[in-house]
Amino acid sequence: MQQSLGSIPTLDLSTARSADGSFTPGFIEELRDAAHTVGFFHIINYGATPTQADDLFDVTRRFFDLPLEERLRLHNRTSSHFRGYAGLGTEITRGRPDAREQIDFSPEREPVTDYPADEPFWLLQGPNLWPRKALPELEEQAMEWAALMSRVGAELLAGIAVALHLPEDYFAEPFEGTPAWMAKLVHYVGGVVEGAGSQGVGAHADYGFVTLLLQDQVGGLEVLPHGADDWVPVTPIPGALVVNLGEMLEVATEGYLAATIHRVTAPPPGVDRYAVPFFWSPRLDAVIEPVPLTEDLRAAARGITDDPENPMLSSYGSNVLKGRVRAHPDVTELHHPELARK
Repeated sequence: MQQSLGSIPTLDLSTARSADGSFTPGFIEELRDAAHTVGFFHIINYGATPTQADDLFDVTRRFFDLPLEERLRLHNRTSSHFRGYAGLGTEITRGRPDAREQIDFSPEREPVTDYPADEPFWLLQGPNLWPRKALPELEEQAMEWAALMSRVGAELLAGIAVALHLPEDYFAEPFEGTPAWMAKLVHYVGGVVEGAGSQGVGAHADYGFVTLLLQDQVGGLEVLPHGADDWVPVTPIPGALVVNLGEMLEVATEGYLAATIHRVTAPPPGVDRYAVPFFWSPRLDAVIEPVPLTEDLRAAARGITDDPENPMLSSYGSNVLKGRVRAHPDVTELHHPELARK
């Protein structure tokens, strides 16, 4: 199934495996083409219960409807691990504020208090901040969603390995034990963040492996596939996941798999947009080595995107810490001023 640069394909995850448990050739061909040509695709039939996505959106809306004072009890400036609530305009992309507020969460783990000086990424591990009194069901539903997305992310990464003519467990080891996934509950609001303009989220590539996005029906996500001149809108499909690949896979495959640039335009004033991005990511100490590509895949590899202002790193922890520092300079300056000066 060849995809043009102007379309976002849809893959059905229920067709991924045959009766004997192996991946079906048709699904693998669709996955390979989508991951290489566009770098973005929809996934349907991925195992959510009939009301799970709607229920998650409902509890997310209720969180952002809480009084600001209640939300600020979870302010990420109180977290040295970059967790919790970030208010409107406080996350920065490409030097400009984003027209969104959000709550960031990751696996619930004890902080690492003693780590090597050359591995500062361990500071990202720690507890989440949740409204456990005001809205206890938010944590429960968000973590259930994260568990589902972890399974979907692992399945897609296994499929990507097969699409690269590798064993399906090729990428599994860096995720064993303590995968450092990240997730957000996001509320976009247009017309209220000074300096944001139409920017819901500025143009960027994700720095992990596989991103799984649940978006509502408002729209606003746009992608710029490699070689395209115009932004392509990712039209929402009810309940579907939008999948894109991160910089770690682009680095590992010499650009055969693309960490496609994307952005979100802010909704019109008075319109709310909600989204739940999940970033399936390996252990913080994982270092990703180059993938052995076959001759045909190597011939089609485009090389790694060269952006001197945003170098891609093979160390996952270093790559994600770089992103956190840039996105939340206020938290960095407050808790980790030594990183702000680098």
